[in-house]
Amino acid sequence: MKFNKRTLIPAIILIVIAAFLVSYRLPYYIYKPGGADALNPIVEVSDGFDSAGDMHLVTIRGGQATPIQYLWASIRPHQDIQPIDEVFPEGISQDQYFQAQLQMMESSQEASTVVAYQAANKQIDIEYEGIYVVSVIENMPAEDKLKSGDKILLIDDKELKTSEDLIEYVSTKEAGDRITVTVERDGEKLTEEIELESFPGQEKIGVGIQLVTNRNVEVEPKLEFTSGNIGGPSAGLMFSLEIYDQLTEKDLTKGYQIAGTGEINYNGKVGRIGGIDKKVIAADQEGCDVFFAPNEEGAKESNYQVAVKTAEEIGTDMKIVPVDTFEDALSYLEKMESGE
Repeated sequence: MKFNKRTLIPAIILIVIAAFLVSYRLPYYIYKPGGADALNPIVEVSDGFDSAGDMHLVTIRGGQATPIQYLWASIRPHQDIQPIDEVFPEGISQDQYFQAQLQMMESSQEASTVVAYQAANKQIDIEYEGIYVVSVIENMPAEDKLKSGDKILLIDDKELKTSEDLIEYVSTKEAGDRITVTVERDGEKLTEEIELESFPGQEKIGVGIQLVTNRNVEVEPKLEFTSGNIGGPSAGLMFSLEIYDQLTEKDLTKGYQIAGTGEINYNGKVGRIGGIDKKVIAADQEGCDVFFAPNEEGAKESNYQVAVKTAEEIGTDMKIVPVDTFEDALSYLEKMESGE
């Protein structure tokens, strides 16, 4: 094929435009339905019991938008477009954000382990090893005072076991109050007085740090997770159900495909998560029969209410079940008739 200037220049322009549309990164982030993976390959209890059905971990796909992806997402239902500076907190890099997400996944796995082993009356030993600073947010009071890796020893001379205890203590304060923070850094004790401020755009107050509780959890029988690069805390409920199902002889799935979502704490309480509509769609596309959604004790616009609305929009036969606790989900499955 021969080219001349009259055909070559338009061809080059078209190639440049096409390359721009498919590869240029806009300052926006797109969230869309992800997958609904069976948990059997991800969670393995040593000598655990098999089930006829499966528990499913449901995910959301996300990524920085190209122009063509932005245009497509703007006309597609259940695809959200957000400015990228609203996705990644100010002062935290994308790498730090994803590392924090992986850390939250590890914490979720630990909480689900505690809930499931205690519910199944299996051996579990928990040793608390301290609260650590994961990251420090720029332009917040802790900047230049605390560092990632600091072990928090005392808050106002109080010794706290968990990050939840610390957050609860700080929540009793007001913006402008000061707290004294004693940390261990590189083998030395340091004490800083830090003023509390509101987080940008939020009513929540703090000093601007992300925390993690270092626990040493030993269980018998042994347990192993292989979740790869999946991050965030929202798989907690389904992890706990899968672990319990493998620990107990009775088949909790009864031959059904069980999906759901919800952060879980060490007491088995199920908390709100983001993107519930996308997770309902992902579970439906996988052919799941049941979907557990955080009920938030009946709050307006709860995850459960949004999940029901989404299920109606897509015309799924999947049963949407409201849960506030691990026990709610467990009770529903135990009463469910066999699907075989």
